[in-house]
Amino acid sequence: MANFINVILPIPLERLFTYSITSEEAGLLKPGMRVAVPFGKSKIYTGLVYSIHQDPPQAYEAKEIHQLLDDYPIVHDTQLKHWEWIASYYMCTLGEVVRSALPSAFLLESETLVLRNTAYEIDENDLLDDEFLVFEALQHQSVLKVQEVSAIVERKNILPVLERLLAKKVIVLKEEVYEQYKPKLVRYVRLGAQYTTDEKLEALLHTLTRAPKQSQVVLTLFQLQGSTGKPIKVSELEKSSNTSKAIIKSLVDKAILEEYYIKTDRVNYDGGTEHVDSKALNEYQEQALLDIKASFQEDKVTLLKGVTSSGKTEVYVKLLEECLEKGLQALYLLPEIALTTQLISRLQEYFGDKIAIYHSKYNVQERVEVWQNVLQGKPKAQLVIGARSAMFLPFGKLGLVVVDEEHEGSFKQFDPAPRYHARDAAIVLGLMHKANVLLGSATPSIESYFNAQSHKYGYAEITRRYGNVLMPDMELVDIKEATRKKRMKGHFSEQLFVGIDETLNEGGQIILFQNRRGFAPLLECLTCGHTPQCPNCDVSLTYHQYRNQLRCHYCGHHTALPESCFACGSPELDTKGFGTEQIEKEVSALFPSAKVGRMDLDTTRGKHGYEKIITAFEQQELDILVGTQMLTKGLDFRNVSLVGVMNADSLLNFPDYRAHERTYQLLTQVSGRAGRTKKRGKVLIQTYNPYHQILKQVTTGDYENMYAEQLYERGQFKYPPICRIIKVTFKHKNYNVINEAADWFAGALRSNFGGTVLGPEYPPVARIRNQYLKHIMVKVHSGESLARTKANIRRIETSFKAVSMYRSVRVIYNVDHI
Repeated sequence: MANFINVILPIPLERLFTYSITSEEAGLLKPGMRVAVPFGKSKIYTGLVYSIHQDPPQAYEAKEIHQLLDDYPIVHDTQLKHWEWIASYYMCTLGEVVRSALPSAFLLESETLVLRNTAYEIDENDLLDDEFLVFEALQHQSVLKVQEVSAIVERKNILPVLERLLAKKVIVLKEEVYEQYKPKLVRYVRLGAQYTTDEKLEALLHTLTRAPKQSQVVLTLFQLQGSTGKPIKVSELEKSSNTSKAIIKSLVDKAILEEYYIKTDRVNYDGGTEHVDSKALNEYQEQALLDIKASFQEDKVTLLKGVTSSGKTEVYVKLLEECLEKGLQALYLLPEIALTTQLISRLQEYFGDKIAIYHSKYNVQERVEVWQNVLQGKPKAQLVIGARSAMFLPFGKLGLVVVDEEHEGSFKQFDPAPRYHARDAAIVLGLMHKANVLLGSATPSIESYFNAQSHKYGYAEITRRYGNVLMPDMELVDIKEATRKKRMKGHFSEQLFVGIDETLNEGGQIILFQNRRGFAPLLECLTCGHTPQCPNCDVSLTYHQYRNQLRCHYCGHHTALPESCFACGSPELDTKGFGTEQIEKEVSALFPSAKVGRMDLDTTRGKHGYEKIITAFEQQELDILVGTQMLTKGLDFRNVSLVGVMNADSLLNFPDYRAHERTYQLLTQVSGRAGRTKKRGKVLIQTYNPYHQILKQVTTGDYENMYAEQLYERGQFKYPPICRIIKVTFKHKNYNVINEAADWFAGALRSNFGGTVLGPEYPPVARIRNQYLKHIMVKVHSGESLARTKANIRRIETSFKAVSMYRSVRVIYNVDHI
């Protein structure tokens, strides 16, 4: 009887695809293994086996698979169930989840190779110049990759060239699958087998008397093997014997030495062997730990609300220790890579080499190794720390999930699909594994706190800072008045200037927070008022002085700084607003003796970008650190005495229902970086509106009132947590088509859902990368079925796609939009 497999392909198509397999392959294959399969005319994709069965497909003839790629499943059954839940809940395809979840090295795609057609004689005179270049290259090289052809003819679009060459039968095309992951092999060396006895070694040294350097290498190798008993690296031998690679190579050529390779992980813990015991908890932490364990007994997700610097990490450490002692795996999720950098060094003191790290700054090869270590349940991957993508790892026996800074918007994936929220998806993952789930934050999200108040979640609280350190002294500075009286020095009020001066004199460190990168968000002509705009997006270009260029923060378009206005030719150009770059420049001018650093997206692009800046600031090589919201997230700097917020109003005046909640969280978090040791810290918040309710709540630390007000407002206007939100976004390059399409869809939704549909409306930035955007928001009341609502929306989309004019309009769903 014929055997078939259903395969998940990493492409945005709703369905699974069926392929035929032999009975031998049916015995080898299991769900979760990878196979290379042909798809379309000539493409080969990596598919993930979903099921093995004997039902042939009805609509098409099942193709045979290309090859088996695994000996064992690289994805667990529970993992597949979790991915199915993500696809269903966040309204995307299982293929999109697989593409996002698996390291790209696992997803082999075929590469088109260009070969010379040897079956025909080619007349070179018939070939055009660009065709002849490719033909000539194939005389010297049997195979060319597509990008190599592109480099030869010096043009990006080479499809027309290849089509002409195919028509003239000069070339043939072939699809080849490449394995991207290559294990790291370290070169070791040992004495040849015939020289292992003392007599043979003595005779060898005698023959090498005329070659003292070679003799030195052999002696050193003998000593190293005797003293360490471990394999000897070539680099180690070279260093110890004080010789060169050439001498070692000549000994290998003579078969006196033997080379061999050992596979090693790219990421290794190279700390000391001594582990530090976790710190003793104070009474408030102990009480919180007891409350957490009590709610774990009831199988509840638990929220830990602890003020900044209250020692939440130490509570996590105690829970992690218990989990690892039981031989279970633990997952510690963080919102920002900057945070993982600092936390790793702290946790390695306690857990040493049991830690694995997983985030997007790791390269493909390193991520594959972490994946394999977690899959095989190795001791070096018992505790996984990472950003949101770490949730996709193949845990076999997960015992605890900790989501730190759970309120953070960075846990939400925006593009591409799946547009999941890592906190919510991690809770479901924990429930599937029957693992305990702990959410921690000093400023919990309204939704999580609402769930804790309604007893859906367990709740624990730490109200005091560790060591009874006082909360920072917070002060609102009215810059409206200061500007009117001309008492500002650049963007610094008198109080902030004096505060920085005093802190520097006392040897303290300072953090300055401005949530906008670049030098200035606008460049304006003083004659006609023209502002340079991005040609691809409806947004003005940001001036970056460091590179002396204007940049778009949406599509990356950049242009050199103009010397005169594009519109009227006037040379009088001025900047409006300010970003981190401008603050850094001003601080350096006002305090020339201070060492100033900057931490934003521009300065942390490299793999170790975060690490270098954080380490420099921790070791007090920098006095003042200017940064964006990266600075606000749980970083622990012991010597920061002053935090300055340059302008709080830009956060408050954001067109979003969460603006006030976000402002409270951001300002409280950035304030929490001050005074984390004995000396009380100071926080100065500059604002044009010091009487704003949220700013007053931040200075008094009044979370309860902020929560009550926000909950009342959201109840009035039907926003989460009172309602669920599904945002539908339409994308198209034609302005008229998108208007018609969005109106059609909104009309269909209204006839289904009545008044709970808002829009269609253009967002503040209505065009990005030459694509127009339009949003519709569907509000689902708590009494209504979310699954039924999604099914209705999907049904409307099917009718929508049936209209030929709307087929090219992209429809994007964002469930639980943040």
